[in-house]
Amino acid sequence: MSPLHLSFYSAFTLSSLGLAFHRTHLVSALLCLESMMLSMYITISMWPVENQMASSTLMPMLMLTFSACEAGTGLAMLVATTRTHGSDQLHNLNLLQC
Repeated sequence: MSPLHLSFYSAFTLSSLGLAFHRTHLVSALLCLESMMLSMYITISMWPVENQMASSTLMPMLMLTFSACEAGTGLAMLVATTRTHGSDQLHNLNLLQC
């Protein structure tokens, strides 16, 4: 495994562990999701270069589009949650009360 692969895999693993274990604020969960999407985007962008394939630019652009939509939706949820509940802590959110 090359050092490049190791760094991308470790970035994805660390952000998924951060999402799993540090779930106190919605902002930290959104930041972990964004770092996961960023590491996946860089990996998908570098994959055709490493395999000497014809450059396919559709898949990284789709990934970047979905990442931007996910970030916009997450920030909208953050603003709505902060306005209705008064804070962005995840323990305040309960689906049974909605």
